[in-house]
Amino acid sequence: MAGIEPVDPALWLARWTLEADGEPLKTRSSLLLPVRSAGVPAMLKIAHEPEEKRGGRLMAWWSGNGAARVLAQDDGVLLLERATGSRSLAAMARAGGDKDDEATRILCVATRRLHDHRAPPPADLVPLDVWFAPLLEASDRGELIAGARTVARDLLANQREPRVLHGDIHHENVLDAGARGWIAIDPKGLLGERTFDYVNLLRNPDDEIALRPDRFIRQVDVIVEMASLDRTRLLQWTLALAGLSAVWMMEDGATPKRDLAIAQLTAAALSGSR
Repeated sequence: MAGIEPVDPALWLARWTLEADGEPLKTRSSLLLPVRSAGVPAMLKIAHEPEEKRGGRLMAWWSGNGAARVLAQDDGVLLLERATGSRSLAAMARAGGDKDDEATRILCVATRRLHDHRAPPPADLVPLDVWFAPLLEASDRGELIAGARTVARDLLANQREPRVLHGDIHHENVLDAGARGWIAIDPKGLLGERTFDYVNLLRNPDDEIALRPDRFIRQVDVIVEMASLDRTRLLQWTLALAGLSAVWMMEDGATPKRDLAIAQLTAAALSGSR
């Protein structure tokens, strides 16, 4: 995917009368710079990938309903509300037990808030059948990937309860905004069955936690109850995404250890559900 020419943040500091308020963070897809706007904490985000531009348009569409407010925008450059609360869903998950369950419930509520937003959606959202094309079109890559491909085809052909999807809800993408509650950031901008948006909760916050079989099953049950989902369908979408992510990793020349482990956990859970 072609990138976007990097933009000097100094241009936007001047244009929007911003004051730098921390060190910049550079990722593959964007540059983030903590700033202050009229003394109020904010975040300047400059997209380096088309996917990030699409996500920015979706952030604006949510109008602060469950997501960080967009204070200003201009074709891939966003000035966002900065979450300054001290709570961390990843830290809660790592604490284990009831705290882990609480983090999952918070994520479920945050996801539902996004799904409940009603307005004509952005025109450039990516349907799930397009998002899953690399898995559907992949050559033979082993039994687990083949199984995930079969499940994905059936799910995509029979989607239920379509929604505008964040596409990457997890412990690091829902932040504590104090009195505003928990707010989402960094969406992918997808369109399809709402169950898909709960899958990444089971893949995070890290391998040590997510790949524990007992924890995996416990969080499946928490999500099913909180989000009123069909358990088998949640597991099937989890298997499908593990297959898709594995194909992405293989295309980049990496070994998808995490995705194959998630696929094995999910396959075992599906077998036990029958």
